Amino acid sequence: MTDEKRMKHSVKDTVFRDMFSKKKYLIQLYNALHPEDKTITQADLEIVTLQSILLNGIYNDLGFMVRGKQLMILVEAQSTWSANIVIRALIYLMSTYQDYFNANQIQLYGSHKVEMSKPELYVIYTGDKVNHPDVLSLKDEFFPDMDCCIDAKVKMIYLQDSDDIINQYIGFCRVCNEQVALNGRTLKAVKEIIRICRDRNLLKEYLSERETEVEEIMLTLFDQEHVWNIERNNIRAAALAEGRSEGINQGILQKETQVVLKMFKHNMPVEDIADISELSVEEVNDILKKAMVIH
Repeated sequence: MTDEKRMKHSVKDTVFRDMFSKKKYLIQLYNALHPEDKTITQADLEIVTLQSILLNGIYNDLGFMVRGKQLMILVEAQSTWSANIVIRALIYLMSTYQDYFNANQIQLYGSHKVEMSKPELYVIYTGDKVNHPDVLSLKDEFFPDMDCCIDAKVKMIYLQDSDDIINQYIGFCRVCNEQVALNGRTLKAVKEIIRICRDRNLLKEYLSERETEVEEIMLTLFDQEHVWNIERNNIRAAALAEGRSEGINQGILQKETQVVLKMFKHNMPVEDIADISELSVEEVNDILKKAMVIH
């Protein structure tokens, strides 16, 4: 461990969630998805993103409602291809509906038919399209040539010749990959990513108006890791002073559990929790299961 700050592993997801939590950028995303809608305003958008709903602490990237109950849009950013994307999208969708019904005290067990927002599912894929489909279907992927009672369709979005905010984000992700390959997960890489993207007009407004904040959210991993190391060393020193080796192990185990739970509560991805705590992903998941945070 050096004193130099490091880039967090989930930096691209973090920037995605942070940027689109601001309605001035969210409306640009909606405009890219629905260019035919010329009357949309920021007031017409309501963010309904979920938090920590899956076994490994994954939560969806973005969910928002359009004009009240008219439309529900869920968007994921994905750098690695997997057919499981459509399963996750379906889980996110039904969980979002459940949250909406609960928040609005909508009774599903009565005889009155409830109103539902029309759903739209999107994945922004930051890798190359190659032979991947334009629409990913649950039925086609997992139950081909079978009579299946359920389907979900996710529209895949790939890099195009456009300067809309979606393509700018994909460009930002590719600059991230290039700089990590050149400079590792270093402070230099972060500064170069911001500089290059501004020069190329990739998320320039977002990166310029909040440069210090953006740099910090890309580097928070170091600060959390530093605090974790201090706490662990304090426990070890106290146990050594008492001359009890079992106290060292028990103290570290208790602190591991406390820190893991605290980071999970703040919606940190399991991979980042493992990186900070020097545990494996399996050990982090085991702690969460024992604490009954996940099922």
